[in-house]
Amino acid sequence: MPPPDPSVVHIDGPWRHLQVHANGIRFHVVEGETSEPDRRTAGGSSNTERPLVILLHGFSSFWYSWRHQLRGLRGARVVAVDLRGYGGSDKPPTGYDGWTLAGDTAGLVRALGHQSAILVGHADGGLVCWATATLHPRVVRGIALVSSPHPVALRTSTLTNRGQRRALLPAMLRNQLPWWPEHVLTRHDGALVEQLARSRAGAAWPASDDFAETIRHARTAIQIPSAAHSALEYQRWAARSQTRSEGWRFMRGMKQRTTVPVLHMRGIADPYVLDDPVRRTQRYAPQARFVSVTGAGHFAHEEQPDTVTAELSTFVAQLAR
Repeated sequence: MPPPDPSVVHIDGPWRHLQVHANGIRFHVVEGETSEPDRRTAGGSSNTERPLVILLHGFSSFWYSWRHQLRGLRGARVVAVDLRGYGGSDKPPTGYDGWTLAGDTAGLVRALGHQSAILVGHADGGLVCWATATLHPRVVRGIALVSSPHPVALRTSTLTNRGQRRALLPAMLRNQLPWWPEHVLTRHDGALVEQLARSRAGAAWPASDDFAETIRHARTAIQIPSAAHSALEYQRWAARSQTRSEGWRFMRGMKQRTTVPVLHMRGIADPYVLDDPVRRTQRYAPQARFVSVTGAGHFAHEEQPDTVTAELSTFVAQLAR
């Protein structure tokens, strides 16, 4: 059977699918139906008073992980993006470093016709939020994270905290091998994607119909040609850059305190991102609000969507004022 076409991520729902060019490549962007751009004013100019919210997914996922927030977040223009290399977006061989990924997001803000945006990210998508807020602060109004502590805090915790090291390092190190991780991630119709989700989620979500439907889409999306390779390149750069000058320069730049408003949410039952790196994040975002989500593991925005959407709605409303 031939591999799936990128069009498989054009899933129907109360949203519309866009193709947006930014930072030299094409991105698949999904805009919530309740957040379509305001009609032009009588003077002919576009009304962009409502804030732009950009949702950035995590490892081995794609835009659909934010389906609940696309339906539920109001009072803003809400878009979910297939990150570079994922889903319906372009899959170039390079550009999975922190600088380029931050440039992607900053470029998307401008390409969507806005001066700034509120960024929301899960896991790897959250790390892109942190990088963009540091490297392109003028385009970021605030960042909200789901199980994505500050990258310096996460590195420190991984090196010094045994529990975080055991949770993060084994998979990260396995993914440094050439070509074999791609095979493992896509074989048996992407079964590993489901295994990872089950092992990192809380107890309730994997038994639900919502999980079954979501994982079916995610297993298909990771089999799109070059998607698995691109997903792994995020983790390869994150690990290999630690021993290279580019990584040292990136981490030096990230050590400064974030000046934008920050909201961090973590599922209490998350076995992958523990409490220790979240606690350490306070050093780099002393003004942040930290929320523990009951009944959720690593995927709080999908496991407890009402709670996460309510927190995001409050955060967006505060920034809009």
